[in-house]
Amino acid sequence: MKSLEALLNPRSIAILGASTDFTKVNGRTLKFLLAKGYRGRIFPVNPKYQRIGELACYPDVASLPEAPDLAVVAVPARAVAASLRELGRRGAKSAIVFSSGFSEMGDAGRVLEEEAVAVARAAGLRLCGPNCLGLINSFDKVMATFGQYADGETPPGPVAFVTQSGAFGTAIAALARRRGLGLGYFVNTGNEADIEFVQVMRAVLEDPRVSVGAGYLEGLRDGRGLVELAEYALAAGKPLVLAKVGRTDAGARAAASHTGALAGADGVFDGVTRGRGVVRARNEEQMLDIVEAFAYCKLPEGRGLGIVTQSGGAGVLMADRAEELGIEVPVLAAETQRRLKEVLPGFGTSANPVDVTGQFVAEPALLRDAVRIMLDDPRVHIGAVWIQLMDAHVDALLKIFEEIRAQAKKPFMVCWVAASDRALAGLRERGIAVMRGAEPAVDACAALMRFAQARREFLAEEGARKALRLPALGLPKVAGSVSTLAARSLLEGAGIVTAACELARNAEEAVAAATRLGYPVALKIESPDIPHKTEAQGVKLGLRDAGAVRAAFAAVMESARKHNTQARLDGAIMQAMAQDGIELVVGLKRDRVFGTVVMAGLGGIHVEVLKDAVFRRAPVTAGEAARMLDELRGRALLDGVRGVRRVDRMALANFISAVSCFGAAAGERLEALDLNPVLAGPDGAVAVDWLLFLNPVTGDK
Repeated sequence: MKSLEALLNPRSIAILGASTDFTKVNGRTLKFLLAKGYRGRIFPVNPKYQRIGELACYPDVASLPEAPDLAVVAVPARAVAASLRELGRRGAKSAIVFSSGFSEMGDAGRVLEEEAVAVARAAGLRLCGPNCLGLINSFDKVMATFGQYADGETPPGPVAFVTQSGAFGTAIAALARRRGLGLGYFVNTGNEADIEFVQVMRAVLEDPRVSVGAGYLEGLRDGRGLVELAEYALAAGKPLVLAKVGRTDAGARAAASHTGALAGADGVFDGVTRGRGVVRARNEEQMLDIVEAFAYCKLPEGRGLGIVTQSGGAGVLMADRAEELGIEVPVLAAETQRRLKEVLPGFGTSANPVDVTGQFVAEPALLRDAVRIMLDDPRVHIGAVWIQLMDAHVDALLKIFEEIRAQAKKPFMVCWVAASDRALAGLRERGIAVMRGAEPAVDACAALMRFAQARREFLAEEGARKALRLPALGLPKVAGSVSTLAARSLLEGAGIVTAACELARNAEEAVAAATRLGYPVALKIESPDIPHKTEAQGVKLGLRDAGAVRAAFAAVMESARKHNTQARLDGAIMQAMAQDGIELVVGLKRDRVFGTVVMAGLGGIHVEVLKDAVFRRAPVTAGEAARMLDELRGRALLDGVRGVRRVDRMALANFISAVSCFGAAAGERLEALDLNPVLAGPDGAVAVDWLLFLNPVTGDK
């Protein structure tokens, strides 16, 4: 917060290009500051006027009586750099540039933006924008914006909202206001020529008046900064809810490694942020549902959801959604059910979901008793109450929910379908989250559970993270594909178990290697120009004698030459056939946003078809690696199916952790690593095939 204090909570604001016409962009900021009661000093700057209302207006920046903490720049794009230069000379600390016509307009605008940034940095001036709506700090009545949101009420509240989009961000802010969600901060970062989303969100979350952060993202440059921000949010217990567009990656090109092919921008973003407790929303309404839940509800201490409804159908719908999200809807304890049966009508249900039936219309108070009893159950950690309409009973229901909230030791929320505005406002005034439908309510409960669990795990694993040790790697200076044997030596040195192998340069060497390794054997083409051996028909499996090895060697060499006539053929890699196990892929990729990321997935040769993979930023602890496995859609395969023995998950998690540490140690030298397949079974995990690609040493051409 301190680094952006002058921007977010300025003691004085200069408005360059200020206007007496409060309907214009360069007049609206002054209007809002005056109307909302900003308590700092305001300095309009415009040579056209001597006064604007009761305020003195200054002809230029040099004439200001003091250096402003913040300057709002509302001048044409071509005049922005000169304005920033003047502000720098006067000692201003920060500036918001409303003006458009910069990088969003192409090369000519990009030149103007680069000039403005250079001027600001030379002057030590922090810059928000350009091409932005500015910001609102409702706590301190800072209205440094011309956006429409400021036309209405801007009550302070526990939510900080940072958006890269001005128009869409304004729409989200307006929706939040309709819900009665107070935005302590609204910040639009625009082109992010200097100050970026991550920096602003970190600063506003550090404000003790803020308890939850919400953000709208269109792109991200500082992935590592986002991870650090998420870690701060976890440690501080301040949930971070993000809506990020660009889920699909239609323009992605196939890469040499499976990891690279699967590491679409969204897959990496989703996995890395989930691993650090960020709650991702699909759209603006879901984001506000989740933000409202965090603003009003305590964090649950487990994953048990208790449901009370006045409709059996709604209860089934909510239970179905809970199962889809991996939430437990536990059968209530026998004692809980006994107590419920004492208050419910005979045709009600007490197992969970609890159905209070239509009798609730005649006796609204039985809802209070049912919810209280349900929340008392030790298997329930959060409650959701579904009702509909009930316009004639709004006052009674508000009183009932207020009583429940006063006595409940566990969080709960209300799903009130087709509720009146008075009912919605009444619940929110009482600090009770209210959702618009059954599934949104379950989604919000799931978000609370996920963040709470992520926080518990993050805090519990602090020691394990500190204990991670990166291996000392003697990486070759050569860039590109690393030979199988050289790569194996590096991997084994980092504690990554690989299958024994030998290089054979001709058929006789292949037979000799097979004899040493023991039959049956596998034979694989070795070429730096053929990364995917099976596509070149360069793999032969289950060879049981010398004759089969000789024939296989000749066949794969011929196939490789046909596949790529220019390929360099070093011979063949010989391996003993590995024991059966579940085929997985474990890999590393140097991501341009997040740095080195580790992947774990199912599939073997079908990995890009199944696309069942999870990403994290490297390195990861064994505990986090185990959670990666839990997120796989096909995770049940690891527990043994159809005669296949159960995988030792802890050994597999340690394997993934070791791979991640290898990647973190390799740093920028790593381009990609594929371990595919990795055979996992009850005795551990072993990489059967591997591909390692290195980037040039920094400074090499």
